[in-house]
Amino acid sequence: MITTITNFCNSYFKNTTSIVHALAAQGSDRQYYRVSNNNVNYIAVYSPDVKENEAFIKFSLHFIKAKVPVPTVLHFNEERTMYLQNDFGNTCLYDVLNKQGFTDEIYDLYKQSLKALANMQIQGVQDFDTAYCVAAKEFNRTGFYADLLYFNYYFVRPTKTPYHKTELLTDFDTLSDYLMGANRSFFMHRDFQSRNIMVANNAPHVIDYQGGMLGALQYDVASLLWQAKAQLPYEWRNNLFDYYYEQAQLQSTQVQDKLTFTDHYNAFVLLRLLQVLGAYGFRGLFEGRPHFIDSIAPALENLKWFVANKRLPLKLNALYEVLNHITQPEFIAQFKIEKALATSKLKVTITSFSYKRAIPADVSGNGGGYVFDCRGVHNPGRFEEYKKLTGRDKPVIDFLMNKTLMPQFIKHIQNLVDITVQDYLKRDFENLMLNFGCTGGQHRSVFSADALATYLRERYNLTVTVTHTEQELKGWIN
Repeated sequence: MITTITNFCNSYFKNTTSIVHALAAQGSDRQYYRVSNNNVNYIAVYSPDVKENEAFIKFSLHFIKAKVPVPTVLHFNEERTMYLQNDFGNTCLYDVLNKQGFTDEIYDLYKQSLKALANMQIQGVQDFDTAYCVAAKEFNRTGFYADLLYFNYYFVRPTKTPYHKTELLTDFDTLSDYLMGANRSFFMHRDFQSRNIMVANNAPHVIDYQGGMLGALQYDVASLLWQAKAQLPYEWRNNLFDYYYEQAQLQSTQVQDKLTFTDHYNAFVLLRLLQVLGAYGFRGLFEGRPHFIDSIAPALENLKWFVANKRLPLKLNALYEVLNHITQPEFIAQFKIEKALATSKLKVTITSFSYKRAIPADVSGNGGGYVFDCRGVHNPGRFEEYKKLTGRDKPVIDFLMNKTLMPQFIKHIQNLVDITVQDYLKRDFENLMLNFGCTGGQHRSVFSADALATYLRERYNLTVTVTHTEQELKGWIN
């Protein structure tokens, strides 16, 4: 893919000097690359989702005309699978907040972001072409109800939270009907939070808006001010909301009166908090992604404060029974994970090996550790196109993740190893060994070892050493 991206960029620059580096994967199937040409950096994007790409390209051109601070799309291929845009760097608003804390500079960046949001929503909706919207043209009752069901299916049920089905669905109806009372004639970003606001030259720049549609003003404000990991002080949230309302009123006569606007805002805050928990449940509890699992406890603390301090003009008894249950301290505690400190002694060794040789020896002196047999997962090595590849190659990874039970296999191992790691951290143990074996030590075991290493590093900040026994003996030549 690097070669393909390089050729694509060179065709635009009309030279052969492009230097391309792959960037870390985000929470989507899009692949990002930083491109350097004549000492200027750009971002190249590849995605097979043509409809989403076309939305980003079209929306970007539209918002540039409305003077919204978004990327400029410089070039795209005929198939609409690749495009080139300007580069705002590596620093998002969340990064700056995480580094500096709640300073005056951060507060000002939030104000700038909200001002840009109001412009995007109000000026950006003028002549906005909904034909390019990907998921839906408008965030309406169908979308509200879908988000609430998402919360139910991917968070309430998996956590075995008790609820009354009929009454809860009735409350979903009630909340959805109420939200329909908000003016939904504006552009809605759909995921306007601090990770989607890049900071360059001390100014915010909005990204990741290809999922946008028509909707209410309040939803995007709620998304930013109530982002769980940001943990903004509640005084900030209130003052920034007031600032945003003033900015919106300056730009549109269609903004509802402050009391009505605020009541709907609080309802959208609740909807957003529940939608986020559904997303964390799906990505974390089902897919086992550490970042999303780690985000559950802060999201529940966020919801806990909302339940205790905000009141909606609605009767939602069944829903609030669920909310009261999942905001209890003992419920939240199960998602608070102990992480390795800088002084932690625990070192994790992970190996892949072939069962045609012996199980790797444990040199720590503890006599061994976990050994996981990957041979129950369908073998890519049986197919000619994978025989020269390993578990680190994308075609093999795609095969294992999409055509085998590997995702379930890894998920069960993560759950099992979590118990040991959390106990070892508490007891200050020094070593843990994990081994993955398959027939040739080439595909399934290599992928599994790498997957668990990534999981443990991200979730626990652990020092993990990975050795691919068979492949290192072969020099990775198969």
